[in-house]
Amino acid sequence: MTQFTNRRVLVTGGSRGIGAEIVRHLRRLGASVAFTYFGSPEKARSLADECGAFALYGDVSSDADTDRVAEEAKACLGGPVDTLVLNAGISTSGLLTDLSLDEWNRLFAVNVTGAFLYAKKMIPDMVRAKFGRIVTVSSIWGMVGASCEVAYSASKAALLGFTKALAKELGPSGITVNAVAPGVIDTDMMAGYGEEDRRSLVDQTPLCRLGSPSDVAAAVSYLLSDEASFLTGQVLSPGGGIVIV
Repeated sequence: MTQFTNRRVLVTGGSRGIGAEIVRHLRRLGASVAFTYFGSPEKARSLADECGAFALYGDVSSDADTDRVAEEAKACLGGPVDTLVLNAGISTSGLLTDLSLDEWNRLFAVNVTGAFLYAKKMIPDMVRAKFGRIVTVSSIWGMVGASCEVAYSASKAALLGFTKALAKELGPSGITVNAVAPGVIDTDMMAGYGEEDRRSLVDQTPLCRLGSPSDVAAAVSYLLSDEASFLTGQVLSPGGGIVIV
């Protein structure tokens, strides 16, 4: 695997779960890493102390916060961000008819608008350098949809369209844009699942286990690596085979 000793990385939503493991993984590979956080300040500070990353507070859906964090990241990392992981996301479940417009809008603001804002801020420096790596974190439900997760599925599907279109736009500038679409990953987003539900999900997965954040972090690192320099506009799904398309 490529070492990332000269990379300056920003991970959105990096304080816990998949994002935190991506931060750890990239730091182990030698990258300089900053990450954003919003609702978990204690976890963010702990992670920063643990692995030597930079924790930057901000709401990914806020244009003003994104402007500020972009400048803070450049200062912390000693130069422009050349590697961007758009991981920040929230979820909701329930019948579509029970979902409020505010809930719908907030979910899209974080999952989709946040990716747009950070990409827009970081791309100009990548274009000037004629180099960049961008990975978005979608979901298998963005690929095939999930009952009682219509809004979440729609936002993650939008992220896949965003990824593929942006890959075509940025390819001539030497920038790759790819996505990971994780399956069922054992994070705190699964806190509401009982043992029977978890067992059912394991039974539906050909590899007979839930995924771990490190499974996703490894896939992200590969897409950011030199070995993946001829991959763009692609979706890599660390999902244990629960969805095969």
